[in-house]
Amino acid sequence: MMKEFKITYFFDEEHYIRRFIHVESQEKAEELIQSEREQYITFTDSRGIYHELHTSNVRVIQISEYHRVDKSKKTFN
Repeated sequence: MMKEFKITYFFDEEHYIRRFIHVESQEKAEELIQSEREQYITFTDSRGIYHELHTSNVRVIQISEYHRVDKSKKTFN
């Protein structure tokens, strides 16, 4: 079963880019990030914005499993 992971690339304290991936496990997400070291990566985010960055310019990369909330199913009291 595929899980969704949020990857955040921090350039400094104020600048970062988020990317969402679907892989089987945290270990697979980590393997992907490790395989992308020192190279250009490209992706389109959830807003449709294209990103191209060189991973050597990133100071910190965080990976966490993401549990998306379906905002269309709001409950009203």
